[in-house]
Amino acid sequence: MDGAAFRRMILSAAASIEIHKQQINELNVFPVPDGDTGTNMSMTIQTACADLRKLDNPTLTAAADATSSAMLRGARGNSGVILSLLFRGFAKALKGKTEGNGADLAAALNAGVDAAYKAVMKPAEGTILTVSRISGKVAAVEAEANYEVDHVLECALSAAKTALAETVHQNPVLEKAGVVDAGGMGFCVILEGMLSSLRGEDVIAPEPGQEAPREQASFSEFATEDITFAYCTEFIISREGDKDPETLRTFLSDLGDSLVLVDDDEIIKVHVHTNNPGKAIEEALTYGSLMTVKIENMRLQHTEKVLSEQELTPKIAPPEKKYGVVAVCAGDGLASAFRDLGADGIIQGGQTMNPSTEDILREIQRTPSEVVFVFPNNKNIIMAAEQAAPLCPEKEVVVIPSKTIPQGITALLSFDPEADTEVNTAAMTDALATVTTMQITYAARDSEFDGFQIRQGDYLALYGSSLFGTDRNIEKLLGDLAIQVAQEGKEFVTIFYGQDIEPKKAKKAASIFTKRCPNAEVNLLSGGQPVYYYLIAAE
Repeated sequence: MDGAAFRRMILSAAASIEIHKQQINELNVFPVPDGDTGTNMSMTIQTACADLRKLDNPTLTAAADATSSAMLRGARGNSGVILSLLFRGFAKALKGKTEGNGADLAAALNAGVDAAYKAVMKPAEGTILTVSRISGKVAAVEAEANYEVDHVLECALSAAKTALAETVHQNPVLEKAGVVDAGGMGFCVILEGMLSSLRGEDVIAPEPGQEAPREQASFSEFATEDITFAYCTEFIISREGDKDPETLRTFLSDLGDSLVLVDDDEIIKVHVHTNNPGKAIEEALTYGSLMTVKIENMRLQHTEKVLSEQELTPKIAPPEKKYGVVAVCAGDGLASAFRDLGADGIIQGGQTMNPSTEDILREIQRTPSEVVFVFPNNKNIIMAAEQAAPLCPEKEVVVIPSKTIPQGITALLSFDPEADTEVNTAAMTDALATVTTMQITYAARDSEFDGFQIRQGDYLALYGSSLFGTDRNIEKLLGDLAIQVAQEGKEFVTIFYGQDIEPKKAKKAASIFTKRCPNAEVNLLSGGQPVYYYLIAAE
């Protein structure tokens, strides 16, 4: 196994997991639309492929180092971080080698397992950690008798598959759902791809019918002057007369493009790109009073994006203050809430869109402070944030392990700019346990779990980390959650409604909690979050 062979093995493994990522995603215990494991592992290893393709005749050490470095920065979600740690072991064990045999491969597998176990605070059985550990142990034994690389890898894969089959019995949650561990399956798929390559049968991902969409658009591919309408204009007006909104639609269509107009009995909501935002608002005022407005110069934004893309090296913002805050969230309303509480940087992310370690690192570097507190606000982003921390030695980075948006907001409310770092860290970490998070989303597929018969499209309610209920009527779930909140004697309830919920329906949700929780103060805010119709905090 030399550098060229190792590169082919990684490319083959990446193609293999790309082919099977949806199958891995569907092993999620809860059928919520966050099928991250397969997607995150695929995106993580794909970052290594991009760097490996740039290398010309790499040595084994160079190929392993490039794989490790790229996957560390590109790691997404817990599964992606653990995968990057497993391959960090490869780089460590293969350091200085021009080629390797089966014993070297076994040592690399076990070095990766050691790195992964050290990074996980409370390793649980029945996960990718279990599968990789057993695989590495068998590989080490087999290498003593036969150090052919393909023999050792074949034995490692066989052991991994056996261990994977046992995960369903090792983890109570997996046993209830009757599925194996998704991360463990991803690890097996990767080993399969590597073994196929060693045997001259490299796995090739099927060619798409057209060019695959970029993970992020390249803004430098078109010129700023090519933007026809400069201002992205959004506003909401109250309906105070009998004028037909379709007349407003016709007027705005002539004034610009990208028009979206939504109306109900109480409001008219408008989004339009135009060179004359004043005319748009002036005409809209003939229909009612202006409630909210946002105007952004897209040409200016485009220029800033292009300049950002052209930066070849990251810039570390010099400290202008002692403390800074970076938070992960999705939705304009949630971003505003964190900014109002003092967040310097917002990383767009959450369920279905886990930011990479490099995404988090970049925002840390931009924060002009000596100490940066990072709020992941999602259990699947915590490890990526923790991996980003040591990559910015110029700043002291502290990850507050918030698993939900309400936890992050509650913790940030406990921040004291006059206190020292240790006191703030302890106070904000302790605050995480004081808030209960409820979430309502939809079922991405049919499922049966913990006594619930779930059909695709059902509304799902989560209470804390547990499945609370499922129904075709979202108001029924809201009512049941409100009863639970009242029974637990909560005093403060904050409801963030998502981008797919109209204000009128959101007010109805708030009224349900107000009625059933008479002793609680209920607040309603627009979160604008995707995927989750409601995020509800109770304290």
